[in-house]
Amino acid sequence: MIKIKFLVIGSLKEKYFKDMQNEYLKRLQRYCGIEIKEFKEIPFDSNKLNTDLIESIKSNESKDILNFIKKDDVLILLDLYGNELDSIKFSNILNNYISSLRGNIIIVIGGPLGVSKELILRSNLRLKLSNLTFTHQFCRIITLEQIYRAFKIINHESYHY
Repeated sequence: MIKIKFLVIGSLKEKYFKDMQNEYLKRLQRYCGIEIKEFKEIPFDSNKLNTDLIESIKSNESKDILNFIKKDDVLILLDLYGNELDSIKFSNILNNYISSLRGNIIIVIGGPLGVSKELILRSNLRLKLSNLTFTHQFCRIITLEQIYRAFKIINHESYHY
């Protein structure tokens, strides 16, 4: 069975986000194994941020994530500068990854400052959810929903119109 791993900086705090996540995890069980690994966000004072500190935080957060990614894994990185796709195109790309998959599909949601250049270079797909800005919690739920929608599309099941 296909395994999808979410590697995310930060955790879900509110119960309603946890409930939504659990609902999509339950729905996705029939299509794939799914796991969410949370990494601690490095705290920072936004008034004291400078380029060196930002790069240091991104590097340290990304290092933990990179340690979990294997050579044969496919990495989908949520990225403000990534490709904007509609649900059909995303499902086609996901299906192509699945058909030639040797490892797992890894989905990374970085911290509020972004991710390191090493993580960007390692990614197979840089995905932009929207021109709008969302919290990391919303990004996780939206991405889970889009993965579920993609599997429904791939399997020609009703859900997407």
